[in-house]
Amino acid sequence: MRVAAVGIGVAALVVGGVLLWLRRRRMVVTVVGLSMEPTLRAGERLLARRGAAVTRDIVVIRNPKGDPPLLVKRLVASAGEELPAALGGGVVPAGRVAVLGDNAQHSLDSRHFGLLLVEDVVGVALRRIGGGALDV
Repeated sequence: MRVAAVGIGVAALVVGGVLLWLRRRRMVVTVVGLSMEPTLRAGERLLARRGAAVTRDIVVIRNPKGDPPLLVKRLVASAGEELPAALGGGVVPAGRVAVLGDNAQHSLDSRHFGLLLVEDVVGVALRRIGGGALDV
């Protein structure tokens, strides 16, 4: 009986460790609003990995305006890359990135709050939950 209890305890620790590992590396976010249409629609849930992104990735960022705390946008330029005309052109300085929504008329993005710190990118969307791959 005691051996079984120890085995269950070890299994619980392993499962807990795996869940903690996943939580630190993956996140689930829900798309809010119209800013990423037609690529993404409000209410869609995305699985994202925490970490660095590259240009054209759909990213999860900290909202500089605060509410909601996270936004889903497209990374359009990283350090050393040319800014799109919608952002005035020029080159992105070191440590900064530019993001835009796919639906410019309904997007709070770098046109409104400027360039973000690289650290404000908290994740990269991997796939829709229950709905297939992303068209990036």
